[in-house]
Amino acid sequence: MYKIYINDTPLLLVFTENLLDNSLKFDQKLVARYSGKPKFLLQYIDMLEKTERYDAVIIHHPNVKKLWKDFKSLYKRIKAAGGVVFNERKEILMIYRMKTWDLPKGKIDPGETKKEAAVREVQEETGLNEVNLVNRLTKTLHTYRQRDGRRILKYSYWYVMETQEELLTPQAEEDIEEAVWISKEDFLGSKKKAYPSILDVLDSLE
Repeated sequence: MYKIYINDTPLLLVFTENLLDNSLKFDQKLVARYSGKPKFLLQYIDMLEKTERYDAVIIHHPNVKKLWKDFKSLYKRIKAAGGVVFNERKEILMIYRMKTWDLPKGKIDPGETKKEAAVREVQEETGLNEVNLVNRLTKTLHTYRQRDGRRILKYSYWYVMETQEELLTPQAEEDIEEAVWISKEDFLGSKKKAYPSILDVLDSLE
């Protein structure tokens, strides 16, 4: 299964035989069988870009790898990396920008590995100096439009990190207004506005 967020709504690309899986149960969902032609996907992409009336859109096909390949062909792809940083009290580092809570991340520069980019972006966006990468966590996918209208599919690779530092300096150049330490439980319990893909990253923590 592939999960891509479009306008904060998940588009799920799945095997036809898996349509009854518990993970695909949503109150308001739209289900369609892929016709085999990429243009078929555009009507659902356009709809998701313009409306939030569904909890999920599910497109299925016996060959989900072909479905995924055809979906990717409609987008320019960009890769990014970031981290879930823990301090010594096991709190996580959250940042606030564009009226939404987020995790530090950014584009991978040419010649840079995913791990190198993840650590660099965390340091740049939060002001931390010493960050230790612990392990790979998960990957998220979301789309957006450039100013010229071109569709972008962004891969974000996430890592668990640790630091002994406490002082945070939000990177104003990246429109980051706040950087705070907070427990995962307190953050989720507060119901602060966060991107659904970020909630998925937090849910993937053990």
